[in-house]
Amino acid sequence: MADADSANPQLLAWVKEWLDLARERNSKGVTTYRTAYNSLKACPITFEHPAQLQQLKGFGPKLCDRLEQQLKKHCEQNGLPMPPHPRSRKAAPVTGDENGEGSSKPVKKARKPKAYVPAFRSGAFALVVGLATLDEDSVTGMTKAELIEVAQPYCDSSFSAPSDPTKFYTAWNSMKTLVQKELVYERGRPLRRYALTDEGWEVAKRIKETDHWKAEKGKAKDPTSAQPVPNFQPEAISRQKSPSMEIFEPAQAPSEHQSVVSDGPISEDSSLPNFTPILLPPGSFTVQLVLDVREVRAKTDRDYMQEELAKQGAKPIMRSMELGDAQWVAKCNDPNLLSSQGAEGDEVVLDWIVERKRLDDLIGSIKDGRFHEQKFRLQRSGVKKVIYIIEDIGMDPEVVTRYAEAVRSAIASTQVVNGYFIKRTNKMDETIRYLTQMTKMLKRTYESRTLHVIPTKVLTSQNYLTLLKHLRESISPDWYITYPAFSSLASKSESITLRDVFLKMLMTIKGVTGEKALEIQKRWKTPYDFVKAFEACGPGEQGLKRKRELVFSQTSHLVGRKKFTKPLSTKIAEVWGDA
Repeated sequence: MADADSANPQLLAWVKEWLDLARERNSKGVTTYRTAYNSLKACPITFEHPAQLQQLKGFGPKLCDRLEQQLKKHCEQNGLPMPPHPRSRKAAPVTGDENGEGSSKPVKKARKPKAYVPAFRSGAFALVVGLATLDEDSVTGMTKAELIEVAQPYCDSSFSAPSDPTKFYTAWNSMKTLVQKELVYERGRPLRRYALTDEGWEVAKRIKETDHWKAEKGKAKDPTSAQPVPNFQPEAISRQKSPSMEIFEPAQAPSEHQSVVSDGPISEDSSLPNFTPILLPPGSFTVQLVLDVREVRAKTDRDYMQEELAKQGAKPIMRSMELGDAQWVAKCNDPNLLSSQGAEGDEVVLDWIVERKRLDDLIGSIKDGRFHEQKFRLQRSGVKKVIYIIEDIGMDPEVVTRYAEAVRSAIASTQVVNGYFIKRTNKMDETIRYLTQMTKMLKRTYESRTLHVIPTKVLTSQNYLTLLKHLRESISPDWYITYPAFSSLASKSESITLRDVFLKMLMTIKGVTGEKALEIQKRWKTPYDFVKAFEACGPGEQGLKRKRELVFSQTSHLVGRKKFTKPLSTKIAEVWGDA
């Protein structure tokens, strides 16, 4: 029987068209369309609405809905009325009793399966969005490399490398799910090509109707709707007037910029220098991200972070950094601009620096005291906005539980006491995305400003913080120094003093923070003085008691974080006084 002789020629023609397209695409849907076509062609009944076709073999809700949409479009184009949707009414079973009263039970409706929409910014989401950039009638498809290139901006995970070094799957593994759900068909050997099926195009349309997608596209159109700037509290940093900012950490290798800034005389009442600032007008520089060369994903994958940042439009400058793991600089378009005005280099350090900690590294640094020392160095750097990125990784749950309280305490202290911004991420890919967003935000913020640069010749390691504080309070909050000067100041820790060694020795005792160590050092200037104080307590039981109470009795007037407890005083006496 010819198609034209069918009882439903128009519906049959549409099913035949989709069957031919599925054959051309080598889609798994060929079997479904063939079954539906044969059953409709053989059926002698004329149907008014596509919903009635569900009684035929091969016709499910999806195919009937698609035919309904096609019929609606056909009616609109030809000015025809759309047939009404059939209302299926099932009579409720009636049971009568001897009194003639009946009772009816409502028929339970089958739950309609929820339409599939992949999770926002997941691998499947990005692949569908990427394939949807093709024309809907296209039969060529995309290769894996082409698809990854267009899909990666819409995914939080990488398509080329596992987000966790201990795992083996990437975002590309979502392709298997899409093929199994018949949303994507693949063809070709050896070079596979991918394209959306008809069902896949329906999913793509549903994605574009979601609020997440509309917000994402709105953000792309409006560059001012960037990620919110971290809520810093500069006053929390400036009120830390404790001399603890003078603690230094020895550098591991001499800095190439170490001699740029002189040490200067140690004089608390010396007058601050007068100078004319170097001005960098808008358009004379670009904001760039600087990344420490030691920021690696794994020993066998050292360039992952650098390459992923470059893919997302934030190609970093790679170098060994004296302080922090990432920061932003204003790089002069003219490399001789600063040198022509008596400064060095072609980069100016901006007021943002990042310290990145994986959870295991954070726990380790809390245990060995590095965490407090790093914060002291950051305070001493003069940078106003410090971001701590804490990256969660898969760890032994027992270890995580054991140190959970210490981690919470360290994070709270960093936020409240130091005034630093804490950013939690679940994996390195999230960290990379955050650094990219920050880079774009800082480019918009700074590239339209005039930067005031302090000439390096007026800076010394002794007057730097005092001068910076004076300028920020009396003239303007925004003052900057060159990158060589910043690195030189950060590397001055090589000239470590006996006082600094003493403080570090004290801080190796659990419970002795930087502030407590400073209180001890104020009373006993050197390790020799401290040991002699314990020896002066005398022998015997009375001497032992005096040793254990020595620090507690001498600091009993202190309050808050500086206060020493008797158990801590005893612990110090055990180390320094053999008590």
